[in-house]
Amino acid sequence: MRPSKPGADDTIRVLPTVRRRRPWRLLAIAATVGAVLAGSVALLLPRPQQQHASVSRSLTAPVVATSRAPAFQIQTATEAAIGAHVPTSLTVFRLADNPRILVLDFASLHEQGKMLNRVAAFAEKAGLPHNRVLTDDELAAAIRERGDTVETFYFGHDYAAASLAAFFALADSEQIELNPLEGQLRALLRQEGWLAPDVTAGLISLPAVGSDPRITAAARTAILRHELSHGEFFSNPEYAAYVRNFWLKELTGEERGSVRGFLAREGYDAREEELMFNEMQAYLMFTRDPAFFAPDMVEMSEGRLAELQARFLTDMPAGWLKNLLASSRSAVSAR
Repeated sequence: MRPSKPGADDTIRVLPTVRRRRPWRLLAIAATVGAVLAGSVALLLPRPQQQHASVSRSLTAPVVATSRAPAFQIQTATEAAIGAHVPTSLTVFRLADNPRILVLDFASLHEQGKMLNRVAAFAEKAGLPHNRVLTDDELAAAIRERGDTVETFYFGHDYAAASLAAFFALADSEQIELNPLEGQLRALLRQEGWLAPDVTAGLISLPAVGSDPRITAAARTAILRHELSHGEFFSNPEYAAYVRNFWLKELTGEERGSVRGFLAREGYDAREEELMFNEMQAYLMFTRDPAFFAPDMVEMSEGRLAELQARFLTDMPAGWLKNLLASSRSAVSAR
């Protein structure tokens, strides 16, 4: 069992994992230095199914020009188009319903891990420091001690723009040598202007079907939906405030404790309050597949979860995510 209060931020601890039930781990992330963190995704998944057909146009990144920063082509696409895409290399999408959300679509879990695992460790992993950036050796040790590899440390990621800016600022101040893929991420953020102060935006990632035997078409769809809700949280302050208020006023203290315990067991730093209510909305409201999440994982009945979902939808800020939640609830009711 992973304790909710890991060691001091300047130490790295090995936290053993013993789960009552081993669900797919949807770990999601964001952090600012000395501030709140929020979620990323890692999943334990079934065997792969047939891949979706790709969208007609795939935009890969980056293209390196002599003496110039990498140039990323970004295609605006709907959730459905992103979900159906079959990447052959890193592809960058801008969500049509919210242009402040960028989606990194990776053909390779190794490539995703090399670009984002160090950010993940910095942002939200329990037992790892959030006030400094790990070296290569420290990151490798942290991954190994958790029984993971570069590919399986996380199966998907999500970050606020401010978290990414904080990560690169600290890496520079500590003279941490970043790898080429992390350099490409910095180039993308610079291109988008996300390294400037006070940018409100969110970046998420997802892997290709078949990049791991557990990444099926159904798994990819579930990852994308879960992560997009985080993207909205990071990029829409009105929605983030609504989620916080719901967490404090609609869930009982016992329910908040159960959610916090579940997230701690899954490796989240349960001391970070914003991380807790950001993950609450992603799991309870937008993770429909029972292989990813079921109410008993947070010691909740199906009836109580349905009640909370209905309340959440009623006063939720208008927009694409509310429409999505309404349609998904209607689909469940129709079964």
